[in-house]
Amino acid sequence: MTPPRLVNVALPLPLFRTFRYVVPDGLRNAVVAGSRVLVPFRNERHIGVVVSEHHEEAEGRAILDAPDEQPAFRADLLAVCTWMAEYYVSPLGMVLRAALPAAMGRARRAEPPLRTQRVLRVAQPLDSLLQRDAVFKRAPQQRALYELLEQLGGQSPVAHLVERLGCSEGVVHGLVKRGVAEVVQEPVDRDPFLARASPPRAAVTPTAAQRAAVAALCAGAPGSTFLLHGITGSGKTLVYLEFLRHVLQARAQSAIVLVPEIALTPQTVDRFRAVFGDLVAVLHSGLSDGERYDAWRALRRGDKRIAIGARSAVFAPLDRLGAVIVDEEHEATYKQGEAPRYHAREVAIVRARESGAVTVLGSATPSLESWHNAQTEKYHLLSLPERVGGGALPAVRVVDLRGETGPGAPAAVQALRRILSAPLETALHDRLDKGEQSLLLLNRRGFANFVTCPDGHVVACPNCAISLTYHRAPERLICHYCQHTEPLAQTCRECGAANMRQRGIGTQQVERLLTERFPTARVARMDVDTTTGKWAHAEILDRVGRGEVDMLLGTQMIAKGLDFPNVTLVGVIDADVGINLPDFRSSERTFQLLSQVAGRAGRGPKGGEVFIQTRTPGHHAVQCAVEHDFLRFVGEELPTRDSPPYPPTTRLANVVISGLDELAVAACAQQAADWLEPRLSAIGDAVTLVGPAPCPIERIKGRWRWHLVLKAVRPAPLTRLLRSFLTEFELPGAHEMRITLDRDPVALL
Repeated sequence: MTPPRLVNVALPLPLFRTFRYVVPDGLRNAVVAGSRVLVPFRNERHIGVVVSEHHEEAEGRAILDAPDEQPAFRADLLAVCTWMAEYYVSPLGMVLRAALPAAMGRARRAEPPLRTQRVLRVAQPLDSLLQRDAVFKRAPQQRALYELLEQLGGQSPVAHLVERLGCSEGVVHGLVKRGVAEVVQEPVDRDPFLARASPPRAAVTPTAAQRAAVAALCAGAPGSTFLLHGITGSGKTLVYLEFLRHVLQARAQSAIVLVPEIALTPQTVDRFRAVFGDLVAVLHSGLSDGERYDAWRALRRGDKRIAIGARSAVFAPLDRLGAVIVDEEHEATYKQGEAPRYHAREVAIVRARESGAVTVLGSATPSLESWHNAQTEKYHLLSLPERVGGGALPAVRVVDLRGETGPGAPAAVQALRRILSAPLETALHDRLDKGEQSLLLLNRRGFANFVTCPDGHVVACPNCAISLTYHRAPERLICHYCQHTEPLAQTCRECGAANMRQRGIGTQQVERLLTERFPTARVARMDVDTTTGKWAHAEILDRVGRGEVDMLLGTQMIAKGLDFPNVTLVGVIDADVGINLPDFRSSERTFQLLSQVAGRAGRGPKGGEVFIQTRTPGHHAVQCAVEHDFLRFVGEELPTRDSPPYPPTTRLANVVISGLDELAVAACAQQAADWLEPRLSAIGDAVTLVGPAPCPIERIKGRWRWHLVLKAVRPAPLTRLLRSFLTEFELPGAHEMRITLDRDPVALL
């Protein structure tokens, strides 16, 4: 008797192991590595992924179904997910689930529903005129529709025939009744960008630097990584397009393009569709589950050959992958905030290596990690040192907010100048008079940062160790971490004092001020509150592109990637937001944000000007942004990462222990440190421990948080230690204790 065939299946469970199952006869599709399978587990059913054959004799429960004709994971992508599980110390099943569209992970419906349409197609050919005269003797309209179908290739959607060509449903039914045509249901892809007009591609001649960069990329070895450092407006997108033209046309390969923000997707898709047409598919969380699934299927079939999107697009199921482009590679939004906490930039590099593709990391302000890798020749450095068309970088002026009002100025004037300095207000009037556009950045949403009583009691979130933000429309207090909301109280709940005061500024307050000071201006605000709708990002940016907005105010989502030639003024309302956060990357993020937003100005022939309002004009992040001097910033910032060591000098892992009881969490964190200490001693100085200590934000969503930070120069010892810790350290059963691991964190908050 032939022994049963066994396979190892990874399930989407927080368990560091796979499970063996029997492959029974009679499944509708083959079961191989990478196949999705429906399996029983305890008293439930789960969608798992086959990762390997099980060669030892053993028993196992039978697979219930194999829903896909082809494996969901090709070998290269399965290898990438295996690497992710190892490096980020995450269960393989959880990684594989994250790499698939949400619609493909539901056990209740192993085959996600497809959208279908009614299609009328010829069922019986009528080759002679005599046949047609006999069949359609008294039905000229049916004959006309039949002959139209022939002209359309033998079939056409019924909706198209009825709505666009004026045919009636009765004529359609008549053809079907005569047996010469039939109506069938055919799947149709949900592509939200099909209805979006694709702009014509402008004829652009690459500069010498762009041609050199494209040539280097085309000659790049399989698996190699390039860092494309180009100042803002230097034409990095054109380099991407020309390189992808070579990848798709000369090599007949496919490509992935990652962007850091959903807000950038419409503009990016427009540019790529202008060159590559319907070969472009979009993958990001702003789409419905059905739209993402249809895009995934189109890429899997090979109908689409370029995947564009945010983090999750790195898992696009493309065959013959030739290029992976990570635009604005320095952005923290490439880091996944939930398990598995991967960094899409690092996964992109591994994906390209496994597929034999070339990785391109593009930025005007590269991360210090990527710059270090380029300087040590781990990456190949390419430079675009000048703006296309010979344009100059905009002049940047620093406004010291400390000197904007004298001691005797009225309170109303002081309040105004804390938001809008006199030089910036004058510049805004000037642009409005000239019919030019302005962009204003404030990286704080809401109306006021917090509310306090005269005695200094701040209204805080009951669930998080953070103040509530005051929003004016609709009026309420909101926690930006747990989304707790409550009405604005008239008296302090701590001391009962009246006269509650609002402190700090947010985008809502700046918007109101702009409409008051510039009553004729058309002002648009772009932040989380105004972009909750599916197409909200695109609608706002389209209005800017059509010249229907005079002033665009927003948070960091407006600071990168946008290209509007009529934007001649950029104002940074408060450059100090984030500059003094208790995080080792605060200066780097501030420099990147200021440099990126400054680069939105002067991208057309009219030139541009930038105003940076700050109370710390001497800070090196501000000074280097003023001078557009990335190399100087690197020279001043890198030495601060040596002692104490932080990336790129060392690698980090942030281990957060959380629970419902403050004292129990602190005790558990100390137990974790005690567990780690002897193991750290056993491996020498390969890994060092900092902490335990309360997290900078010590309570979020009702959970108290302590953390331990592990540092290592080499990744392997850290990987082994983390895996041992997560699989062997026993959490106390009480107080709902949890451990969260964030490897290579972008912030320690």
